[in-house]
Amino acid sequence: MREERWLLPAGIEEILPPRAQVMECLRRELLDLYRSWGYEFVIPPFVDYLDSLLTGTGQDLDLKTFKFTDQLSGRMLGARADMTPQVARIDAHHLRSDVPTRLCYLGTVLHTRADGFADTRSPMQIGAELYGHSGVESDVEILRLALLTLETVGIEGLYLDLGHVGIFRGLARQAGLDGHQEMALFEALQRKAVPEIEALIDAYRLDDIQARMMLALAALNGDDALDQAATELAAADPPVRAAIDHLRQVAAETHKWLPDVPVHFDLAELRGYHYKTGVVFAAFVPGWGQEVARGGRYDDIGRVFGRSRPAVGFSTDLNCLLRLGTGIDERYQRPQRVFAPWSSDPDLQREIERLRREGRQVVTELPGQAKGARELGCEARLERADMGWVLVHEEPRMDTNKHEF
Repeated sequence: MREERWLLPAGIEEILPPRAQVMECLRRELLDLYRSWGYEFVIPPFVDYLDSLLTGTGQDLDLKTFKFTDQLSGRMLGARADMTPQVARIDAHHLRSDVPTRLCYLGTVLHTRADGFADTRSPMQIGAELYGHSGVESDVEILRLALLTLETVGIEGLYLDLGHVGIFRGLARQAGLDGHQEMALFEALQRKAVPEIEALIDAYRLDDIQARMMLALAALNGDDALDQAATELAAADPPVRAAIDHLRQVAAETHKWLPDVPVHFDLAELRGYHYKTGVVFAAFVPGWGQEVARGGRYDDIGRVFGRSRPAVGFSTDLNCLLRLGTGIDERYQRPQRVFAPWSSDPDLQREIERLRREGRQVVTELPGQAKGARELGCEARLERADMGWVLVHEEPRMDTNKHEF
């Protein structure tokens, strides 16, 4: 059978016109938005040393990362599956600032398996990170920027899920669980597998108070989860109660800025548990089965690079935003396309330059080409008249304004 060389690997896609141009326009708009908030753009490398890529993220990224050997150094390299560790290195090692640092980024990441926002192995990850501040205010700034990103694209009906990894982590410490026991309970909690949680609690011989609190955690979700937690986890150690209080403050402050965004709580949802240290959040939209943006706090991620600073950030996928956004076609509509003859006539060249400065697309006819203005999707053509070169309306043959996502 003849090899189909045009086929792409599963989960890998190429972006064609006109979608590629729409994506580029959206990229510029979002990066300009972040810049207006004081976030500076950085471009980490696509390939990096494996131990740098997996710093702080451990198991969360290890299985997602393509790995290979550097022929120059003999060290293991990886194609980045997440840009967050790389941005943390930039803050810790290169910038080394003593004031809060705001950084943003955009680029392709590569996953061994399709996972997350748009069910692709090559998401176009975009996000922002805030380093050097550990308060509620920086958590809320990142939340606001994440939701503003989604609103800018025209995604409607958003709601937030909030959690805090310190609650389960504190309960595990209070119960004296070792690392293996902690992770077994963590996995069961993510599935809300109550019978399995009960079996593990029995196997670990937790006392009645610890067992009751750990089992209650699986059900602490919904709008009133924090109020329930105040009762169900009343016997918890101070770090657990502090995490609940911090989450309550984040929710209250978020409501001040985003009063129309519904906020739900899930105290057993622990996205990025292996490296997150505080608040975790995800944004959802009805009818889409997975989060459209995610983020949280990871204060220790820069430690291995020589400088541990408070850090909080979010990320999303540009492909996902294009799928879910509304009004994208109208906002980034292609400018008028004009067909011009091949000629070095100075008057014609001046007119072409004028049209291009106005933002129109001018396509020059190539000698001997078989097709003309209509086939190239041009709505007008330049023709010589008594008063000089003039635009003549041309009915396009191809629909180049239609964007299919």
